[in-house]
Amino acid sequence: MSVTSSQNRSARPAFGSALLTTRPVWLAGLVAALAGAVVTEVFALVTRAAGVPMDAAGPGATEAAEIPVGGFFGGVVFWSIPGIVLAMALARWAKRPARTFTIVTVALTVLSLAGPAVAPHTATSTRIVLAASHVVAAAVVIPLLARRLSHAGR
Repeated sequence: MSVTSSQNRSARPAFGSALLTTRPVWLAGLVAALAGAVVTEVFALVTRAAGVPMDAAGPGATEAAEIPVGGFFGGVVFWSIPGIVLAMALARWAKRPARTFTIVTVALTVLSLAGPAVAPHTATSTRIVLAASHVVAAAVVIPLLARRLSHAGR
C-alpha cells in the first residue's frame, strides 16, 4: 500500500506546476511577473548594499536621479504587462506559442540592454547592474510563461 500511495503522490503535479499549466495565461503571467519582480528587487538590494550607486539618468536628462527602493520591482511588473498580453495573444493564435514567445521575449531582452549601455550620467557599475537586472527578470519571467504556453492547447 505504501508503494501505491507514494506513486500517486509523485504522479500529482506540484502546486506551482499545476498553476503554470492549468490556470489562465494571464494568471500564470501575473505569478511570473511577481516572482520576477521580487527576485530582481532582491538582486538590486544586494547590489545596493554592496555599494553600487543606484543613480541613473534617462535619455535627455541632465543628471542622474536615485532609483528608489522598490523601483526594480515596479519596473519588472510594469514591463511584464505587455509580455503577458503577448503571451495571451500567442496562446490564442500562434501555432507554437511557447517557442514564439521565447524567441520574441529573448530578442526584446537583448534589445533592452541598450538602455543601460547608453544611460547618460550613470556610473559604469550602475549600468552593469541595470543590464544584469534585465537579464535576471527575464530569466525568471520568460521560462515561467513559456512553460504555461507549452500547455496552451491542453
